Amino acid sequence: MKTAQDLLSQLNPAQAEAAAHFTGPALVVAGAGSGKTRTLIYRIAHLIQEHGVEPEEILAVTFTNKAAAEMRERAGHLIEGAGELWMSTFHSAGVRILRAYGEYIGLKRGFVIYDDDDQLDLLKEIMGNLPGVGPDANPRQLRAVIDRAKSNLWTPDDLARSGEDFIAGLPRATAVEGYRRYQGRMKGVGAIDFNDLIVLTVHLFQEVPAVLNKIQDRARFIHIDEYQDTNRAQYELTRLLASRDRNLLVVGDPDQSIYKFRGADIQNILDFQKDYRDARIYRLEDNYRSSASVLALANKLIENNTERLEKTLRPVKQSGEAVRFHRAIDHRSEADFVADRITRLHAEGLNLGQIAILYRTNAQSRVLEESLRRLNIPAKIVGGVGFYDRREIKDILAYARLAINPGDDVALRRIVGRPRRGIGDQALAKLAEWAAARSVSILEACAQAEEVLERGANKAVEFAALMTSFSEGVEAYPPQGFLRLLIEGSGYVEMLRAEGTEGQVRLENLEELVVAAEEWSREQEAHGSGGTIADFLDDAALLASVDDAKTRRENNGVPEDAVTLMTMHNAKGLEFPAVFIVGAEEGLLPSKNSLVEAGGIEEERRLFYVGITRAMDRLYLTAAQNRMMYGKTATTEDSRFLEELEGGFVPVDQFGQEVDYKKSSWRQYRPTVPVAPPARKDTSSMTAGMAYKGGERVKHPKFGEGRVLAVSGFGDKQEVTVSFNSAGMKKLLVRFANLQSV
Repeated sequence: MKTAQDLLSQLNPAQAEAAAHFTGPALVVAGAGSGKTRTLIYRIAHLIQEHGVEPEEILAVTFTNKAAAEMRERAGHLIEGAGELWMSTFHSAGVRILRAYGEYIGLKRGFVIYDDDDQLDLLKEIMGNLPGVGPDANPRQLRAVIDRAKSNLWTPDDLARSGEDFIAGLPRATAVEGYRRYQGRMKGVGAIDFNDLIVLTVHLFQEVPAVLNKIQDRARFIHIDEYQDTNRAQYELTRLLASRDRNLLVVGDPDQSIYKFRGADIQNILDFQKDYRDARIYRLEDNYRSSASVLALANKLIENNTERLEKTLRPVKQSGEAVRFHRAIDHRSEADFVADRITRLHAEGLNLGQIAILYRTNAQSRVLEESLRRLNIPAKIVGGVGFYDRREIKDILAYARLAINPGDDVALRRIVGRPRRGIGDQALAKLAEWAAARSVSILEACAQAEEVLERGANKAVEFAALMTSFSEGVEAYPPQGFLRLLIEGSGYVEMLRAEGTEGQVRLENLEELVVAAEEWSREQEAHGSGGTIADFLDDAALLASVDDAKTRRENNGVPEDAVTLMTMHNAKGLEFPAVFIVGAEEGLLPSKNSLVEAGGIEEERRLFYVGITRAMDRLYLTAAQNRMMYGKTATTEDSRFLEELEGGFVPVDQFGQEVDYKKSSWRQYRPTVPVAPPARKDTSSMTAGMAYKGGERVKHPKFGEGRVLAVSGFGDKQEVTVSFNSAGMKKLLVRFANLQSV
């Protein structure tokens, strides 16, 4: 093993100072590409070599199994006895502790850990028996409630005191009762969920100090990586572990805190010095990843944030080209520009695998995928699948297939339960058996369900009637209009709205599907030919299967040398020689939602900062002057972040030639606090542009009559919560709901 002096000599001065820290609390503010993992590993080695700390007295915690495995591998090359180190994720540590000591708080020795599917199955059963919740209720709503509660260490009683009328779209009383029943059922079957691995470990430490003391003997020196991403429960677990010896070293960067939607609390790292007033602070500011021009841009952007700890990234390498910005005519031209630049970079010798395209939302990938395909550029999507392979896209296209061909039993099986309609597996099996015996389709069996089913026949008949109404619209609507009919009329919107953040992403993808159909129709008209929804489905199927089959078999669907497409959230922790960040427009980056959320703009700025700092040598930023969203082409405004970065990039035209930069100022963007237009009295139709105040009597084509209880959002995002006489409580997106005043 190397001597302690030899170890520290392999680090830069700031890294060596942090690695030499011995006892007491410490915060390492580690900028992007500054070698934080290297510093952490060397610190552990220094504890062992210089101070005689035993490997089994050291705990290092990170957030993903991949990161933990990498840490163990790197430690193994440097540290003798590395196998005795305790390196794991928070959740893996929780499993280990609860398996050993869980009986102290009533856990059965053989407790099982429910995965997502197990949890949703149980929640579906619970929601089906909750008062005021129909059989079609989405269990993901209740899971969102429980996830939020447990990440904050809230019991059902705590949740009841939250003061919110609605939680994840559910009335507070319903959410609390659902959470309470879930906890009771889990205890009854001897199971815990993923969140419990943290929550119950905290509870164990609080209730049984002797167990905490034993674990503290095993974890005298504690290291927490990515501390800016910790939630309240993880913060409390860390605090308890460090409460005796106080040998806690945390590593993180508040400038890269981008997971608020998952419960991460930036205050955990910002308040570290308040929690530990004697803490030493170390700053890693030498960046080994990015060129000087990229880092200058990153520093210029992030200095506009107020919620941060002061630091400035310094480039170790000075080479690199200027950052380039291109404002395209529209989103298709933007995608074509990116594809063309990639072709040129590849011709210059850059491997496609060294290039990444980053965007704010998954829906943006569709037009990029198409432009890359036209130039035969292979691509892979990280953290997602190809646009036409996404679940919600395949579902709506399956609705379309069934409407066109009522005999398509495969399409029916896919969508009969999306959303849930009270047609269970047993009922579907009986319908299929009846249909096969008579050589008819399952949809025909649904129409005749009263002859087949003893119970629930009306649900099957209603579904058959719905599909018949869709079939009647096949010839009456253009492709984009027909798809919107399916999206709105199927109940799919309400289902996704109940899924919280994940559902919103899927809704955006469906809007992009309508945009794709609109653009496809225009192309057909430009070529002098019409196009039906059936023709669009044919082309969509070709787009979904355009990749070479042999390549898909050999490389899991992706060529080895392929451009990477992903959201900026998924890009964290990665790096690429060349990066394109697309869609730098107000309302997209920053997102619309961030304009009205506390701290939203700062989080969006951090997200942009993370995207920028993924680039090693070349960085391109793009925006579109016009973008089709929600079926309409609208003029956009440049992101306010571009104004903050002015002078830090070179504007170029579609050929890559430098041009003058003329601002498209974000100040012209609509107010972030909207003024709702007055309600009109001369119409019975309440559209998305009208103002709801609450209390209005309304009628929905599916749910019947009800009363508006609550209103949130505005414009395209305006939502109303309605108590329907027969269908119970529903949260609806106004522009899809087709509500009528009563």
